[in-house]
Amino acid sequence: MLLHALSLTSGMKFKAIIFVCWLFLLCAEEGWCQSSAPPAVAPVAYSVQGSGASSPQAPVSYASMTQLNGLLAQLEQTSKATQADLTKLRIERWKTDASYKKQSLGNVDSIQRNLQDALPAMIAELRNAPESLPSTFKLYRNLDALYDVLGSVVESTGAFGSKDDFQALSNDLNSFEGTRRLFAERMESLASSKEQEIVHLRADLRTAQAAIPATPPKKVVVDDTEPPKKPVVKKKPVVQKPATAPPPPQPKSPPL
Repeated sequence: MLLHALSLTSGMKFKAIIFVCWLFLLCAEEGWCQSSAPPAVAPVAYSVQGSGASSPQAPVSYASMTQLNGLLAQLEQTSKATQADLTKLRIERWKTDASYKKQSLGNVDSIQRNLQDALPAMIAELRNAPESLPSTFKLYRNLDALYDVLGSVVESTGAFGSKDDFQALSNDLNSFEGTRRLFAERMESLASSKEQEIVHLRADLRTAQAAIPATPPKKVVVDDTEPPKKPVVKKKPVVQKPATAPPPPQPKSPPL
């Protein structure tokens, strides 16, 4: 049954890869995605970092919020059940070599740390931005990595563990797969909605640009009928002659 489930999963993964490639092209066009390396699939380990100052979000519809709350509640319930089932495993009693036991213990520890630290942080981030494509894709990618590593643990439990442990972990794996599939459908719906918004915004922008009147060029009027200016004739400075002094008075002769 597990091999049949894994064969069905491979086909879904191929479709998911095609969808993710299309999503990245859309993100790159609009500048949504940042350049960062994808997380490793095994072991599952993600650093918990703050998302920083959140930008104002558009109003979210009631149907979208209800769907998201249901998915997150189901995911949290599956996470708690998986953690409880993993603690019941007795890998040290498995009839296999020590290196295989060590690898299985490392996978279980990696899953536990992801479910306790990384996954709650991603859920809280998505609750703060319910229709954020980057946050939705981040959680989906984490579920994809969890599914792969948990599937390896389930397969090993079926080979070396008890039937009860195998059945419990198989149920957890199927629940993760169902949630992952629903998140992929939600991500596709959000991407389609965002693309329609971009198309409408571009159309509105073109309409607004066409409505702006073009400013006419400024005209410079040159009056060619203006009479030519008369040349300025410089007057020669008048040289004043120096004033001549009056002749001195003649002395009068005395009377006889």
